[in-house]
Amino acid sequence: MATRYLPLALRHSPTPRIEHFALLAGLDAAIRGMLISTMPLVVYDALGTAQATSVIYFLSGIVALVWGLMVPWATRLIPRRWAYTGGVCLYLVGNALGAVGTGWSVPLALICNQMATVTIFVCLNAYVLDYVDRVDLGKSQSTQMAYAATAWTLGPMAGVWLYHTWAPAPFLVAGAFSGLLLVSFWVLRLGNGKQIARAKRPAVNPLGYLGRFFSQPRLIAGWTFAVMRSCGWWVYVVYLPIFCIEAGLGDKVGGIALSITNALLFAAPALNRLGRRLSVRRSVRTAFGMCGALFLGAGLLAVLPWATVALVMCASVFLVMLDVVGGLPFLMSVKPSERTEMSAVYSSFRDVSGILTPGAAWLVLWVAPLPGIFVAAGVGLLSAWAIAGRLHPRLGTPRPSRGGA
Repeated sequence: MATRYLPLALRHSPTPRIEHFALLAGLDAAIRGMLISTMPLVVYDALGTAQATSVIYFLSGIVALVWGLMVPWATRLIPRRWAYTGGVCLYLVGNALGAVGTGWSVPLALICNQMATVTIFVCLNAYVLDYVDRVDLGKSQSTQMAYAATAWTLGPMAGVWLYHTWAPAPFLVAGAFSGLLLVSFWVLRLGNGKQIARAKRPAVNPLGYLGRFFSQPRLIAGWTFAVMRSCGWWVYVVYLPIFCIEAGLGDKVGGIALSITNALLFAAPALNRLGRRLSVRRSVRTAFGMCGALFLGAGLLAVLPWATVALVMCASVFLVMLDVVGGLPFLMSVKPSERTEMSAVYSSFRDVSGILTPGAAWLVLWVAPLPGIFVAAGVGLLSAWAIAGRLHPRLGTPRPSRGGA
């Protein structure tokens, strides 16, 4: 049969495996990794100032947030497989606009790519919650990161290099990976996920499930940690490259720094085991505390640009740790009947941080130079450290069997 010639990760099985979801996450990372360091430079080159760049990111974040909250409503009207396919098509449109690179095509490319990211994130998380047991969610998260590690390690540096070689090149490469992601998704035949039987009732308003979210403290805590972690990444990805340009270090340092940091994703499975051994609470508090302190130090030592770069890179090590364990309080608390809706709520962390970070940066830049953004990020991360102290001490640790001796 023809399927015998397919790679193991692409062979269909009646029940999708963790490796299938990790493969899709890895291909998505190849798209985003290629553009994550390039896009801030493209927008900055098009608009000319850090403040104008912040405004565009702020507006695109609002669009992506509204779009992401509408995805569960959309999946009630169209099958999930077509929603996922639509997300990939948005990547294709966004990269085509980025390759054009004239006038408003750059901001539109940013908006399309962010809409694509949130659509795929919502759908993929719903698939994971359908097919992965609760006790294996940590393994699923770390496996996805390990599959994505190569893309996140090589992509940022390669994207910047390609952009300086030929401006449309990184968008064309990202578009090729988008096509590969679409083919892989359909080969895996994930369908529409498990169908949960519900009592007959009117369709839920797209924002109606927010009330159920706000009534569950562990969901709120997991989402808050994801927002603050993502704010840290936004500062690292968008404002460190701009700082390097304004400090005279060049426009390649930010991409190289991000590639070096992302190599730590290869250690995601080990970080997951460490986090479960220490408990989620201790791991999250340690990571937020160290990350906040390092961002503060980076802002205060901005007169020494290379010291700032080094401290922000060290802070990103703990952001990787938060990528592994920070979302578990949320994912472990989701009810089966609310998978798609709560996946949409959870995915909003990226968009909320995409609004909060450039919005705060825009305000900071009115009263302080760019290093003030690092100080503000440090304060925000330390506030998350304080909130994490309220997590249950045994959250994420194996529970002893009641039937044991």
